[in-house]
Amino acid sequence: MAIPAKLQNDIKQFQRLQQELATLEQQRMQLEMKLREAVSTLEELKGVPEDAPIYRPVGGILVKATGKKEVEDNLNEEKETLEVRVKGHERNLAHLRERLQTMHQELTSALQAAGVSVDSGGEEAS
Repeated sequence: MAIPAKLQNDIKQFQRLQQELATLEQQRMQLEMKLREAVSTLEELKGVPEDAPIYRPVGGILVKATGKKEVEDNLNEEKETLEVRVKGHERNLAHLRERLQTMHQELTSALQAAGVSVDSGGEEAS
């Protein structure tokens, strides 16, 4: 049985949202990795003497920092920024998951009403 055009468009939109979800998940994981790295670096700095030479990345090169405090301040600022970005991604992901779940239920009902058998993944199973 043929699937109505509107329903086909809804399925395509659902698939695009699934791809968006996967992309956001990947971005969140990258942000979390950067956050763990910043936290780990801050922990390592605790054991470094105040007068030890410390270098920080600037673009593609390392530049000698004026002191341990400068590096700690920069890392703490980066850590805070990353925490905010991770929380924002988590909110977006939760909203998108909710939307996908609702859309999945609506598509399943619409497909069944159109006489199309549906498997548990929401795909056509003819």
